[in-house]
Amino acid sequence: MTLKEVNGPISTIRERCRICYACVRNCPTKAIGIFEDCAEIITHRCIGCGKCVQSCSQKAKVIIDATKETEDHLHSNDPTVAVLGCSFAAFFHDLHPERMVTALKQLGFDEVLEGSAGVELISGEYRKAIAANPGQPLLSSHCPTIVDLVERHYPQLLKYLVPVVSPMIAIGRFIKASRGSRVRVVYISSCIGGKFEVTAEPVTGAIDTVLTYSELNVMFKRQKIDPQRLKRTPMSGRPTSIGRSFSIIGGPFNNFGIENNGLNPHYISTVGEENSLEIIRDLAAGRISPRYVDVRFCKGGCICGPARTNRLTSFSKRNLIIEYQQQEISYDTAPHYLQESPNLKLDRVFANKSRQPERPSGETIKRILLETDKFEEQDELNCGSCGYPTCREHAVAVYQGLADIRMCLPYSIHRLEKDRSQLEQKYELARRALDQEYGNTRIIGNDQHTQGVLHMIQQVGPTPTTVLIRGESGTGKELTARAIHEASQRADKPMVTVNCTTLTDNLLESELFGHMKGSFTGAITDKKGLFETADGGTIFLDEIGDITPKLQAELLRVLDNGEIKPVGSNNIIKVDVRVIAATNRQLEEGVSNGWFREDLFYRLNVFTITLPPLRNRSSSIPQLVDHFLNTSAKRLNKNVHSIDEYARRALERYPWPGNIRELQNIIERAIVLSHDNSIHLDQLPMAFANLAQDSPQEGPKEVSNSLRQQRNDQFEKVEKDLAIQFLKQTGGNVSAAAKLADIPRRTFYRMLDRSGIDPTLFRRQS
Repeated sequence: MTLKEVNGPISTIRERCRICYACVRNCPTKAIGIFEDCAEIITHRCIGCGKCVQSCSQKAKVIIDATKETEDHLHSNDPTVAVLGCSFAAFFHDLHPERMVTALKQLGFDEVLEGSAGVELISGEYRKAIAANPGQPLLSSHCPTIVDLVERHYPQLLKYLVPVVSPMIAIGRFIKASRGSRVRVVYISSCIGGKFEVTAEPVTGAIDTVLTYSELNVMFKRQKIDPQRLKRTPMSGRPTSIGRSFSIIGGPFNNFGIENNGLNPHYISTVGEENSLEIIRDLAAGRISPRYVDVRFCKGGCICGPARTNRLTSFSKRNLIIEYQQQEISYDTAPHYLQESPNLKLDRVFANKSRQPERPSGETIKRILLETDKFEEQDELNCGSCGYPTCREHAVAVYQGLADIRMCLPYSIHRLEKDRSQLEQKYELARRALDQEYGNTRIIGNDQHTQGVLHMIQQVGPTPTTVLIRGESGTGKELTARAIHEASQRADKPMVTVNCTTLTDNLLESELFGHMKGSFTGAITDKKGLFETADGGTIFLDEIGDITPKLQAELLRVLDNGEIKPVGSNNIIKVDVRVIAATNRQLEEGVSNGWFREDLFYRLNVFTITLPPLRNRSSSIPQLVDHFLNTSAKRLNKNVHSIDEYARRALERYPWPGNIRELQNIIERAIVLSHDNSIHLDQLPMAFANLAQDSPQEGPKEVSNSLRQQRNDQFEKVEKDLAIQFLKQTGGNVSAAAKLADIPRRTFYRMLDRSGIDPTLFRRQS
């Protein structure tokens, strides 16, 4: 996991964030921005209240761990002092304070002091400030979250803050004034805001580390320390009692000598987020003007800080603090704490840290609302799902770069419904196209060769055996592979087809086995290979005879061990894939001539199916013609449903060098050219013109062996004449002649071999 640090004690683990906007909804200052599909903390707006940590169910918001820093202090040569915050008795409610002292000293702390001593240090300063109040309200400054709230969001109230440090800073300055600057002070508390406070420039250096109670427990467990089983050790520092009540409601009034029964409007004490914000807003608006306001952001006061982990209520914790105040604790006060510190400074200054972004105009807000389908006022639901109380505030946040339009739930639902509708339409179109292209895996033909192939498919289909399909181009090798897959137990898993002749060596390796980011130029992301995609299913490697020896070795490893290794990776991935390969080349010749590995040949040649050329399946041509007529007419949306007798006879007599693929293409071409509901002889290529010799009125008749021989001779003559014609037109250039004849070059070479034609005789003399 990657931990993206911010300038503060709270960080975001990006991999955990699910952008549910819970942190945005709960953040009182909207200090959360959505950046690159992750909710990140905006440091200059954050007040350290910890609401985002508490509300994140995925634990994506975490407090930066201070245990390592604390251990570094303990292992250094400098003395290290622990200060227990005033609220520790509410957290370690079943532990006597003096046993806590023993446990902390076992961790390595030299001394343990009570944080309540810091309260007694600042109480005199507060009494003076309240007594000398010139008439304007005074606002307590001992809660770091309240101080940050004023400095960052309500700078107009800076003049009201009491210019005195918090009890934590006071005790830190006291310890360093008493023991020297080399001493390290670790303050233990439930306050995340304290982690913010110690980095503030006016008070920096007073406290070296703020450790939460939860982090302290982690350190105890790491060192296998059980405080309950330890003996008691006296506290260090000066004795204190009245300051122990500071962490609960009314505690500060008790410490600052303010008597208030709750009916005096000049003295206000409140705790909790909602009450704190109301007080701050009332002061900013001038609706109230008390002499002194004591406010703390956490519910129940410091005893309910965000770094707490126990489940006691605020009322039971309040009772624990009252009991702690009355508890007798022994002290072993060192001489350096008994001396007065005349240079101890307890004052502080505050700064305007407000960085309010520009607000958009009304026209801009309207434009953003229109982008989220809010055309009328009634469209503004103000549902709060985006984290902002109103649609307009969300629009302002979008303008300021803090929010994303997709945060609007009604808008996102509408877009999802629209996208789903479009995807359903595209899926239906794709399904129809696939059905037309591959949906029918039925192999057409009642001839002996076709029936033999069907029988072999039935035999090998249910097994996991590797199959090698051989035959000329256009004989239906991919259709046969799909029929094998459909007959297997993997039919519900994917079948991936790869044409090995269409990609270069490097690209084919990447396609088959995948690659890692940066493994070669252009590899900008990790890519899953087709073998991994087909895991559990079937992969069909067409034209297997065209792959290079390097890929042959990689393929052999897949067949032997079921292992692949992505390009640029050292990791081995196990896959379960059935391999079906096809070729029109003589692999035996490849083994003899060295361009095909012998071990791979025998690994592929486990079960071979050889597909017959169409010229050897002449009895099935009528079936195939009718099949392609129906499917092509439907796909081309043309009402062509018959073939006249002349055209049908020519189709049956043609030798079909391009096999089934050529037949399918010629039928489709004839349908396109048809001007009525039938295919006629003149809509077939020129080669078919002389093949329909008999009159259709003669009807079907028995064909003798001598007539069949004559027909074959006629076919050969027509084929030879056409080949010579194409060679003459192209000056003996076989590639150009094959292109002119609209057939593969290899097919044209076979025509020349059958007819005994030497193409060099037709080359033009220069």
